Amino acid sequence: MLSDFKNNILEVTGANAIFELETIQTLWSGYGRIVRMGLEGAALNTIVVKHVSLPIESTHPRGWNTNLSHQRKLTSYKVETNWYEQWSGKGTNACRMPQCYGVWTVGEEVCMVLEDLDASGFPIRKTEVNPTDIENCLLWLANFHACYMMEHPKGLWETGTYWHLETRPEELEAMEDDSLKKAAKKIDTLLKESPFQTFVHGDAKLANFCFSEGGTAVAAVDFQYVGGGCGMKDVAYFIGSCLYEHDCEAQEETLLAFYFKALKSALETQNKTLDFTALEDNWRALFPVAWTDFHRFLKGWSPQHWKINSYSERLAKKVLTSL
Repeated sequence: MLSDFKNNILEVTGANAIFELETIQTLWSGYGRIVRMGLEGAALNTIVVKHVSLPIESTHPRGWNTNLSHQRKLTSYKVETNWYEQWSGKGTNACRMPQCYGVWTVGEEVCMVLEDLDASGFPIRKTEVNPTDIENCLLWLANFHACYMMEHPKGLWETGTYWHLETRPEELEAMEDDSLKKAAKKIDTLLKESPFQTFVHGDAKLANFCFSEGGTAVAAVDFQYVGGGCGMKDVAYFIGSCLYEHDCEAQEETLLAFYFKALKSALETQNKTLDFTALEDNWRALFPVAWTDFHRFLKGWSPQHWKINSYSERLAKKVLTSL
């Protein structure tokens, strides 16, 4: 594994030798793996290599093994290489992400050589979070959205997130909720027609944030589904990834207030001039729409998923009534 890319890795890192330390994780449906590698004779001690290699036979944990699913994954890896080659360098320290040292493609194999965020001070992964952790992640999202506000996502997904409607017709067809199914296009259109478009991370779940030892900062990984969109898609998805339904409802206003305060500050710091009051009014109104958009995907993809709860159903009902 990775033999085709060994010389490239040695060249960009200045190492005399490389060796595998551990597999961090396998990629979704068996499309490769992410590996931590050690270096000899280089300024860096370790790197992380994301190696995409197509499986002989793909396996999907929920049975969605279709050609459309396969093509979506292939596009996602192309988007991620474009992200690191063209866009990630425009980010700021306030939305920390791994530095990319090199990207290569051989046939349908892809190799991305990335900074080891563990070695750079972000070694903690969490399955449960405290209020400070949540605020740090929302702060990252606010700075990310500010950084790419009103940019055109050239080379990325025109519409970011892995669940957006155009790439999920099979899941839509499988839905049994007729009211939500009929409203899916309108919900998608409302999000696309927001006059305040930015880049969304597209998979901003808790598992894709890396925490510092002291709990004072975070970095984010996994940019396969980065693209254009309303920032509320990331915010709604993130909150739903780390809080149960009662906490989502109880903390919704507090968390949104924190996010918008951070977004306003980040836009001012980055000298992005726009009507922030209009942006906040528009995005606040779209928060339940963004939540319902993901809820629509889940109800087709995995009808028994734990995130399909009474809070999500109430938000969806509110959105459907407003339509």
